[in-house]
Amino acid sequence: MARIAFILLCHKDPKGVVAQARRLTGSGDYVSIHFDGRANMRDFEMIRAALADNPSVVFAQRRWKCGWGEWSLVGATLEAVRAAVAAFPLATHFYMLSGDCMPIKSAEYAHGFLDGEDCDYIENFDFFESDWIKTGFKEERLVYRHWFNERTQKWLFYTSYELQKRFGLTRAVPADIQVMIGSQWWCLRRQTVEKVLNFCAGRPEVMGFFATTWVPDETFFQTIVAHVVPRREIRSRTLTYLVFTDYGMPVTFYNDHYDLLLGQNYLFARKISPEAIRLRERLGALWTAGGVHFPISNEATGLFRFVTARGRVGRRFGQRFWEAEGSLGRDNSLLLVVAKKWHVAKRLTDAIRRHTAIPAVDFVFNEIEAHLPDLGGVETTLEKRDRHRRALIRLLFQHFESHRLVLCLDPSALHLIQDLTSDKADTRVLLIDSQFDDDYLRGHIARVGLAGSETAPEVIERLLPMVRADLEHEAERLRDMDLAGLHSMAPWRHAEENAAQLARFLDVPAETGLALARTDHLFSD
Repeated sequence: MARIAFILLCHKDPKGVVAQARRLTGSGDYVSIHFDGRANMRDFEMIRAALADNPSVVFAQRRWKCGWGEWSLVGATLEAVRAAVAAFPLATHFYMLSGDCMPIKSAEYAHGFLDGEDCDYIENFDFFESDWIKTGFKEERLVYRHWFNERTQKWLFYTSYELQKRFGLTRAVPADIQVMIGSQWWCLRRQTVEKVLNFCAGRPEVMGFFATTWVPDETFFQTIVAHVVPRREIRSRTLTYLVFTDYGMPVTFYNDHYDLLLGQNYLFARKISPEAIRLRERLGALWTAGGVHFPISNEATGLFRFVTARGRVGRRFGQRFWEAEGSLGRDNSLLLVVAKKWHVAKRLTDAIRRHTAIPAVDFVFNEIEAHLPDLGGVETTLEKRDRHRRALIRLLFQHFESHRLVLCLDPSALHLIQDLTSDKADTRVLLIDSQFDDDYLRGHIARVGLAGSETAPEVIERLLPMVRADLEHEAERLRDMDLAGLHSMAPWRHAEENAAQLARFLDVPAETGLALARTDHLFSD
């Protein structure tokens, strides 16, 4: 059975550290503690005294003074790992934790999970090819030398960087090393940890390289593990659940997040608020529980994105350069069919293609298959289509040799609608109103990842009114734009009313509008 040596990096809350160590060793596991050298010495002595009689606890021999983005974080981790390897010969796995982490599964579950597959869990994406780094320094982290802390020695940090940049003092990555990047929270097998330590002892030039990189805790272990272990034995993921805000800060969990956390496919979570006393008590008790079943739903991240994005959807702060130049054409008519129920919109565009000569494509910014012709490559990915949206639409006008074009949009894409209706072209919008019954909403919640197959029914029931209000609000936001060319149709209106709207929207005869409005099963779910 797996026995875990937890590598616990901490710098505060001595009582919490003691409680964490006692809890984790109570399940037959081990703890190696590195307490930050900058922290209060009395706190450290209190921890040592409280755990002195626990043979399953060891302390790093050297206490590093740790700083964010510095090599000191890696140095502290290595110190705690060496202590654990020497003290706990029966440990099969080594798991990185911080003082803000808490278990969201039982020890019984965690041991079974690690026994289930012989592999290492560590995020490792190609440093140069991936988009793991969203903003700020990227190559600069590696090719320049960083001796100062950006947060506490800002002037020295940037002056050193600018001088190296000015005089071209770059350096190469060690030739046989492919630099990888990922979360610092990993779980490695004993044989992997031993290989990493042997690598450290035998490759001082690589150690020296990483010692002056910026934020090496996101690259050092990620790179070395991938260098010494076959890729087939690595799972590029962390077993510690964490979410980051749009500002790059970790989300903090509170008392009412207990059920949500248990449903995530992870063993631990961070950050747990120090004030969430009840949550800490419940998670602490969970670690020692037996026979607990954990339905995995994985909806927490999707829920966070959904809730925090409400009210900000569609906000734009400036035109992209490819949108600022050129127009769709003053003589062209762009006809936007806006519908939350995509199947209804696609039935309508199919009918338009059959009953009129107006070219019609479907959800070109949402689905790869959208009745698009070959346009030379700009249509190959959704990202390209959105990035070059005006160029794409101009190409469609040219390809179809038509001054009119129908395409479909989701009402959530308010920024697209605003952008296209602001063009010099004659842009009209047809809003297809919808009724959202509970069955449709449940399907929508599953499709967008707000809940999984194992999500408790009561959680979904609580989501229903919020999601319904959100979908209805999308249509209201469109109406609030007061567009001159806004038309609408709805399943509760007579076919004649919908036909009149369609005839004006498409500029077609009344009988054609009526034929479209009477399309078989147009509004059926």
